[in-house]
Amino acid sequence: MTTTAPVADARALGLAHYAARGVLEHVLARHGITFQQQIVLRAAISADAPQAPDDLVTQVRGSLKADPADIRAALDELLAKRLLVADGAHLRPTDAGRELLAVIGAETAPVTARIWGGIPAEDLAAAGRVLSLVAGRANAELAALTT
Repeated sequence: MTTTAPVADARALGLAHYAARGVLEHVLARHGITFQQQIVLRAAISADAPQAPDDLVTQVRGSLKADPADIRAALDELLAKRLLVADGAHLRPTDAGRELLAVIGAETAPVTARIWGGIPAEDLAAAGRVLSLVAGRANAELAALTT
């Protein structure tokens, strides 16, 4: 008996996203950090130089499409937890912030390997092309709605 693979669509994409995010949020909760805080912290850590708060909010908003007020709240929570610190007009991650992301990365690495492991490279390449196309089209639609 041959089974037909499901066709990729918005529902399948959403289900995959939320399943993977659920795994990550389980790990994040053990460390007292939210998904949005983790995204803000990762953006600050991966920046080439310390960023102004507005620049960090803009960058994260481009990724998450979240309300800037919610992103600012996450940023303020990271400052309160001393995972980010103000350095003049800029923010920089603390050693504790860097260490936290390293620990989270180490904890999620084996799970990520189990989730993604064994998927043929050509399937991953095709999925990457499709997801990139969908993201580009969705970003264009969102831009048209907000202008």
